[in-house]
Amino acid sequence: TYAGMSFELTPEQTEFQAMARKFAAEEIIPIAAHHDKTGEFPHEVLGKMRELGLTNGHVPEKFGGMGLDLVSCGVVAEELAYGCTGIQTAAEALGLATAPLLVGANDAQKQEYLGRLVNDGVMAAYCVTEPGAGSDVAGAKTKAVKKGDEWILNGNKMWITNAGVANWYFVLARTGEPGQSAGSAFTGFIVERDWEGVSVGRKEWNMGQRASDTRAVSFEDVRVPDANRLGKGGDGFKIAMGAFDITRPLIGAGATGLARRCLDEATRYAKERVTMGQPIVQHQAVQFMLADMAIGVETSRLAWQRAAWEMDQGRRNTYYASIAKALASQTATKCAADAVQIFGGNGYNTESVSYTHLRAHETCADLVCRLL
Repeated sequence: TYAGMSFELTPEQTEFQAMARKFAAEEIIPIAAHHDKTGEFPHEVLGKMRELGLTNGHVPEKFGGMGLDLVSCGVVAEELAYGCTGIQTAAEALGLATAPLLVGANDAQKQEYLGRLVNDGVMAAYCVTEPGAGSDVAGAKTKAVKKGDEWILNGNKMWITNAGVANWYFVLARTGEPGQSAGSAFTGFIVERDWEGVSVGRKEWNMGQRASDTRAVSFEDVRVPDANRLGKGGDGFKIAMGAFDITRPLIGAGATGLARRCLDEATRYAKERVTMGQPIVQHQAVQFMLADMAIGVETSRLAWQRAAWEMDQGRRNTYYASIAKALASQTATKCAADAVQIFGGNGYNTESVSYTHLRAHETCADLVCRLL
């Protein structure tokens, strides 16, 4: 028999999808506006997500997690982002922080730091972006110098998601000589939040996704045990890039969820809003916009699922992961902007769903750029 291509989710993935969709409808959507207005971190809802297994699903069973495949994690990410991309980003940042450990940590490091996420319910953050180095990861200035069995870490990181609530950070630091190639000039470290010399800045008031916590993190003569180094010295850049192969499909999934929410809200409004004696959904111009939104949602989903599936097959997925991230973020941009247009004057109002998702998308797009 032919066992080739299939577009069906497995029974287990379908169950996770239904669970995440129900959770988004009942627990996230009702509180999303509150967190968007106040910027309050969603501790309570994240705790509920953790209890249901909607976070940390990527952590291997060996270390207390569920060991879910990447497609399953993406299915959950899309549904949670449909409810609120700010809350979904707060949850997904855990995956971003732990991806380098999945790529380059030893078992003792995984047991300790992944175990904290699963057993203690703590948060973690990924510290790579700097004031002058976002997409240009190789331009990072944060430096670590080896002294005995420790590393002395100095530098500043910026736009770090979950920085203010994290228990530990993955930190990429320059350890090579000036002029050394990026492939061997950086080392990754696990740095604990409460170590002397670690300081966290004020919460940044972003255009959107305000439920997530974005701050600067500074390191001043922080003493990092060599036991907290990931891989060999000089492996940091490779580890960070390998982590993106895991996280890019999930960013694509989240952006697809946002785009799908924009499509659904715009379609609902277009059926209700009457002009010139008929619902605006009957106007061809609006139909074209909705059709383009639907095309974008469906193709973006195919893109992130292909990227995740390639990873699950044990194959390098960098090419597909990059496409998924770029396509889905562009789709989210267009869907959010088109939703505002379909809502008309109501879309320009700060209380409208379309306005909120437009702002959320612009932050999503910025996040995507920083995770290139």
